[in-house]
Amino acid sequence: MPPRLFRRISPSAASLRRPAFALGAAALLVTAAPASATEGALGRPITGTAVQPGIGVVSPDPIWIASFSQIYFDGSVGGNRQVPVAGKTSLGLDGQIAFTLATLMRTWGTSAGGWNFASSFTLPYMWTNVKASLGVGGHSASTSQRASNLFDISFAPIIAGYHFSQNDHIAFSLNIWAPTGQYDPNSLANTGLNNWTFIPQVAYTKYVPSYGLEFDVVAGVQFYTRNNATGYQNAPLFTLDVMGLKKFANGLGVGLVVGTTQQLGHDSGATADRLGGFRGQDVALGPIVTYDTKIDGKLPLSVSARWVPTVSSTNRFKSTQTFMATGTLIF
Repeated sequence: MPPRLFRRISPSAASLRRPAFALGAAALLVTAAPASATEGALGRPITGTAVQPGIGVVSPDPIWIASFSQIYFDGSVGGNRQVPVAGKTSLGLDGQIAFTLATLMRTWGTSAGGWNFASSFTLPYMWTNVKASLGVGGHSASTSQRASNLFDISFAPIIAGYHFSQNDHIAFSLNIWAPTGQYDPNSLANTGLNNWTFIPQVAYTKYVPSYGLEFDVVAGVQFYTRNNATGYQNAPLFTLDVMGLKKFANGLGVGLVVGTTQQLGHDSGATADRLGGFRGQDVALGPIVTYDTKIDGKLPLSVSARWVPTVSSTNRFKSTQTFMATGTLIF
């Protein structure tokens, strides 16, 4: 990143001199699975994976940001709960997901009264394995399916960031998921949700250079269109992820991530109505480690790894194995 960016919007402390990351490339990591309390008990968000270092910062310089992320999730909904999936109900549900996201962001270098702007595009790939217990003629039978393919694409046409000061930044975006992934209403495992999702988001980043600290917050509301293949309408979801980091002069950072997904209202449709609206929420909490360096002393590179197990869940997947690794290059 050009040196003038750090003079204009970043803390001067060496421990915090790392690439600023705009809302969108990171915030679009609210990801997807078999389908929240919503259809399939997960929906697009995997709690605790949306927030990233510098998520509220939109660079005032015209730069490209390339990000590559890998998420692994292994969770379940208890066998005493009915879950809507594949147009049916399952007595419990188990799901494994390996999710890969490649994001490209462009900050446009335009400025208007302290505002800067960017756009981003994410191409996701998904592998999933789903196991369910479905009712057949008054009896239940356990079945499992696997699927792997490109997932629904995601993009943010406009990301708008404002700099209150060198240490305080906020960013707004509208993130859109398009139903481009493969979907079969008769399959347990799909690599698409068969709906459009519109996610207005806000992110905030606060630096405290005197202590080498950074705080990041991202919140959004997810609005789903109806799944016309099953008649299932997901209720809106509110998501909130918060992260605190301690940065060191050698580029290392350690911190804590806490996140929650809260369903706003009840799902609707024939299956949802039988389950009383299938309203759900969850909370995740776990550590994160980051490292910032430069390739050939010029190109800023940031890498991070986190573990964010579920600590509380109702009508959503509960997972003790939620891992995420991210690499971000600025050029």
